[in-house]
Amino acid sequence: MKEDFLHYVWKFQKLEVGNFYTSNNEILHVKKQGSHNLNSGPDFFNAQIELNGQLWAGNVELHVKSSDWYAHAHEMDPAYDNVILHVVWEHDAEIYRKDGSVIPTFTVKKHIPKPTLEQYQKLFSKEKKWISCENDFDSVNAFTVENWLERLYLERLQKKEEILLKELKNTQNHWESLLFRMLCKNFGLKVNGDSFFSIAKSIDFSVVKKCRQERQDLEALLMGQAGLLDGETEDWYFKTLKANYAYLKHKFQLQNENVISPKFFRLRPPNFPTVRLAQFTMLYFEQENLFSKIIAAQSVNELYTLFNVTGSEYWDTHFNFGVGSMERKKRISKSFMDLLIINTIIPLKFCYAVQQGKDISEEIMELASKISCEENTIVKKFNSLKEISKSSYQSQALLQLKSEYCDKNRCLHCAIGNSILNSEVNITKN
Repeated sequence: MKEDFLHYVWKFQKLEVGNFYTSNNEILHVKKQGSHNLNSGPDFFNAQIELNGQLWAGNVELHVKSSDWYAHAHEMDPAYDNVILHVVWEHDAEIYRKDGSVIPTFTVKKHIPKPTLEQYQKLFSKEKKWISCENDFDSVNAFTVENWLERLYLERLQKKEEILLKELKNTQNHWESLLFRMLCKNFGLKVNGDSFFSIAKSIDFSVVKKCRQERQDLEALLMGQAGLLDGETEDWYFKTLKANYAYLKHKFQLQNENVISPKFFRLRPPNFPTVRLAQFTMLYFEQENLFSKIIAAQSVNELYTLFNVTGSEYWDTHFNFGVGSMERKKRISKSFMDLLIINTIIPLKFCYAVQQGKDISEEIMELASKISCEENTIVKKFNSLKEISKSSYQSQALLQLKSEYCDKNRCLHCAIGNSILNSEVNITKN
């Protein structure tokens, strides 16, 4: 038995109709269960109960065992002085106030409807499952799922906002610098994300602004800081960039000892760090005041236009320095743009708006709904249980659901888990 389940039972009063008695045989009537407290202190505030006809107002505390009161040292905490009822699964010890009076204890074990308890036990069975509710997931109505996914998506954005604000502080509250760092990181994708992030952090954004006036300067800056211009080769473009970088490194007193070396291993050529850095270079060369343009953009097509760039002419026939390839423009693909918008642009727009005191939730939802859902194992598995993900906000919400609820067995904090507990689902379903 988990304490979370007792919270669920008490919060929604999932108790059988009948007479309730405390451990001291006092007749108990619950007038108001109280407000669920998610912070420190008693579990429910401002409850109202009637004991033997006497009305009491105060707080309610819940534990699996009565003795947990002492295990958690509540008797030493004045925040628990106003507890009027102790709700437990098992009563194994009397609990006393500081004045020596007994705190009434209500044992809920015998008052929980059998179907509710069976559904709970089924959710938390030891049977190995991908998620606890996978056998009943498809039974949850679409309205419940859709509303929960919207909340989860905003919850995920708020989590990303926290990360962005920490990095913003590292840039001395410079939003353009923050964009540069986060975009660079996501140009590296999963394999080179940390590497590209370290590259971006190794360069003061004031240097980027100066070098972006000349494309070759900016490309030399990024390739050089990445360590991709180390060594020797007879390739003319490599030599040109290397000489350029040597000048910039001396001029701006650049250091790259802490830069993580980018990887080529097991990457498809279009994702080589050389190609991605070349595209990133062209983006900043062509788009002045990129941050302002992104914040002003209100449609996916406007963002697609901003990111519709290709590497310089050299990269039309190369994936790496000195290694020729069939001629082809190394243009940023739509699917790659979608990843940038999902993982960088939308979280940044959301974060900036919050800091400006604006609520653009609807605008963000509209933007995310216009982008196709991501294709990954988690989204595919959820869709195999119930076809629900059609856009990026839904796929992002499912990632949040899996990592923050399913993996942590927080079913009782999940609208889908609550719906299953409240449903008339056949509990013998396999």
